[in-house]
Amino acid sequence: MLQTIQGLYRNGKVELAEIPQDITESQVFVTFFKPQSVSLASQFMAFGMFSGSQQSTEADFRDAEFNGDIDDALGWT
Repeated sequence: MLQTIQGLYRNGKVELAEIPQDITESQVFVTFFKPQSVSLASQFMAFGMFSGSQQSTEADFRDAEFNGDIDDALGWT
């Protein structure tokens, strides 16, 4: 049985206007109608936008690199 339910795509997620009847799991097809472009340039950071006179060095990146936590019991080797 096919059902069509209206929804909204926002921030990478599909929000359905109603819950489908008698369906707990199903393959879906999403069709976008009249896409609206959003200007996001003022909301995101850009590389170098906070740069000052002191730049990061290779040593800074090595110090910040995560190499696992021995005490987390995840078996890092």
